[in-house]
Amino acid sequence: MRVFIAALAALIFAAALSAQTGQGAWSSKAGLGMPRTETGAAYVNGRIYVMAGGLGTMESSTLVQEYDVKTDKWRERAPLPMALSHAGVAALNGKVYVVGGFLKNVHLYAQPYAFEYDPAKNTWRTLPWMKAARGSVGVVSLGGKLHAIGGRGIDRITVGTHEVYDPAANRWAEAAPLPQPRDHAPTVVAEGKIHVLGGRFDATADNTDVHSVYDPATNAWSSAPFLPEPRSGGSAVLYHDRILLMGGECDRTKTFSQNEAYDPKRMMWTTLAAMPGGRHGFYAVSDGQAVYVPGGSPNCGGGASDTLMVFTLPLAATN
Repeated sequence: MRVFIAALAALIFAAALSAQTGQGAWSSKAGLGMPRTETGAAYVNGRIYVMAGGLGTMESSTLVQEYDVKTDKWRERAPLPMALSHAGVAALNGKVYVVGGFLKNVHLYAQPYAFEYDPAKNTWRTLPWMKAARGSVGVVSLGGKLHAIGGRGIDRITVGTHEVYDPAANRWAEAAPLPQPRDHAPTVVAEGKIHVLGGRFDATADNTDVHSVYDPATNAWSSAPFLPEPRSGGSAVLYHDRILLMGGECDRTKTFSQNEAYDPKRMMWTTLAAMPGGRHGFYAVSDGQAVYVPGGSPNCGGGASDTLMVFTLPLAATN
């Protein structure tokens, strides 16, 4: 039965690939080997690291998988020090950082912890805690520091808390809070500024199209053109100098398959080839040549996937 279901899923995925329209193209690479969702991911030195998240019947996990872009192969690495889901993940100076997260589904037991992973040594280090425990927090690296923005706290209430970790000083400091508190908001850096895209104020029925931009030079927030539609739970990645916003939860009764690009110079949104299937609970990462989407849930709420989808867009198409 499992073989039949896997084969059926592969056929559906292939059909979706052949039906895609719009700029860019989707393909698939070697699967993760196990369905995963609500993970974090980062790209470092030719490899993608997928960390934590739901795994099978487990609502959180310590699993770390490494994908080699050149060989198209996966392997397991040293496990995360504690099981988490909905953690924020970012790369900085050749290391991978895991910040916050939940212990259980429905945003339960937010954590204040932060960990540093060294891919070269395959080892973990525990960092000072954040002041505020948060899951579904947006984490990015900028100017040699980590920014942890928004999220949902231990009381399951969304917050606008903005903390900054300085690896040199090994400490957290507070910065200007996100103007409209929200969680599950894709967060990305472009043109030296942080973009927080959409998110939710509470449930998926409270998705927003708000687009906030943080300038570290002034420690201040401003507004940018709204998202084409309110959504949360997807992922954003910088690719060919554009911010790509992919997937999300939920478009009425199904996951978002929209793939849209924002040009921070022209301050305009454009539509790209949609994902072969809707997805949420994943991190999109790029090596500069392509965008990789490992795992995630194809359904609203629960569910998981072991697929690795890849998006490419010719440079000429972005000019």
